[in-house]
Amino acid sequence: MGQLDGKIALVTGGTTGIGLGAAQRFAREGATVYVTGRRKSELDAAVAAIGADAVGVQSDVSRLDDLDALFATIRERSGRLDVLFANAGVGGVTGFADVTEEEYERTFDINVKGMFFTVQKALPLLPEGASVILTSSTNASQGIPAMSVYSATKAAARNFARSWAAELAGRKIRVNSISPGPVETPGLLRFAGDDADAQRELKENFASSIPMGRVGHVDEVASAAVFLASDQSSFTTGAELFVDGGLAQV
Repeated sequence: MGQLDGKIALVTGGTTGIGLGAAQRFAREGATVYVTGRRKSELDAAVAAIGADAVGVQSDVSRLDDLDALFATIRERSGRLDVLFANAGVGGVTGFADVTEEEYERTFDINVKGMFFTVQKALPLLPEGASVILTSSTNASQGIPAMSVYSATKAAARNFARSWAAELAGRKIRVNSISPGPVETPGLLRFAGDDADAQRELKENFASSIPMGRVGHVDEVASAAVFLASDQSSFTTGAELFVDGGLAQV
């Protein structure tokens, strides 16, 4: 038996990186998994990679009409949502003096507005005992040059977990956040471009500041998500689970 047998789960931003890894693990643990992404080709590839009963819904979390359509689909097909992993997000490296209004608004629209309304619009589908998981970041508790906009959005995610855990406790809905450190994903490696040597150097640079001496793996974050999604964490809410090799802890 899997830890999520019979559960209905949604992973936003589930076409690559941490989202895809979590969706695959949820499926292997027995859940029926919905995933979202903005690009159909990537969404189709993700559904094929997840297998089982995965359902892909093309959706942009910053567009409220898309969210309405997403939850209408889940309501029609499954009737409820036991696990919501609000993972969709974007980020970049731009110096404080160079951030444009467009970049600021795009990052906040997806990472903050998108997360807020994803969870709000899911509420009618969440039964007693449901689990909501929010992707934050070690950046939320550190000062990182040239990442102030992204870091601020992840600090918002951390507070959402606290506030919503308090507000939804009466419905016995748990809300927690995961804060990964540097994890080897396509999103991380793109900062080094396509050159293998540059990618290796990037990972080594990150590893030099991590007490465990390496970057993380997607499956390590997915394992944390399974824990928070499952009954193994039935007395855990409002928490921040760091998966960072000690980066923000030591």
